[in-house]
Amino acid sequence: MILRRLARPLLASIFISGGINALRQAEGHAEAAKPLLDSTVGRYADKLPAQVPTDPVTLVKVDAALKIAAGSLFALGKAPRLSALVLLGSLVPTTVAGHPFWAEKDEQAKQQHLVHFLKNLGLAGGLMIAAADTHGKPSLGWRAKKAAQVASKQAQSIQKSAGKQAQTWQKTAEKQTRKARKRAKQLTN
Repeated sequence: MILRRLARPLLASIFISGGINALRQAEGHAEAAKPLLDSTVGRYADKLPAQVPTDPVTLVKVDAALKIAAGSLFALGKAPRLSALVLLGSLVPTTVAGHPFWAEKDEQAKQQHLVHFLKNLGLAGGLMIAAADTHGKPSLGWRAKKAAQVASKQAQSIQKSAGKQAQTWQKTAEKQTRKARKRAKQLTN
């Protein structure tokens, strides 16, 4: 549908652009993310495997790469539901770390953060819709239920047909038995 071909790149553009910007200015973004990272990842840094990055600059770069990759896939319509979920997963910590309006003392800065926070909520809503979009096809749950109904009807039909066939064979066997008894009686007389 043409709507999806237009809407996906429009929605993806903010993530691709944001990812590129975060790669270019990783240190600045890491500084903004540091309070959130310290209270989440920082708490458990000693319990995480050594391969898991915990420094803010690396985490910002990983997040930026995810946004660029998932945004590009989403814009191209490749794995759109999965890429929308990845973008949504990336958007949540970015929003919390980047726009903490509740912690601002300056009224003008608080208002700016609130606007961006609400904008990101709108983007999250769009991504949720995109993640649930089945291209007009029924959902996987509906298709599974329908397949089960069809299989059940086929099984009932086969069972009914087998029952009729069994009755026919039983009648034929009874008829043959009667004929055999009759012949046996005639031969013994």
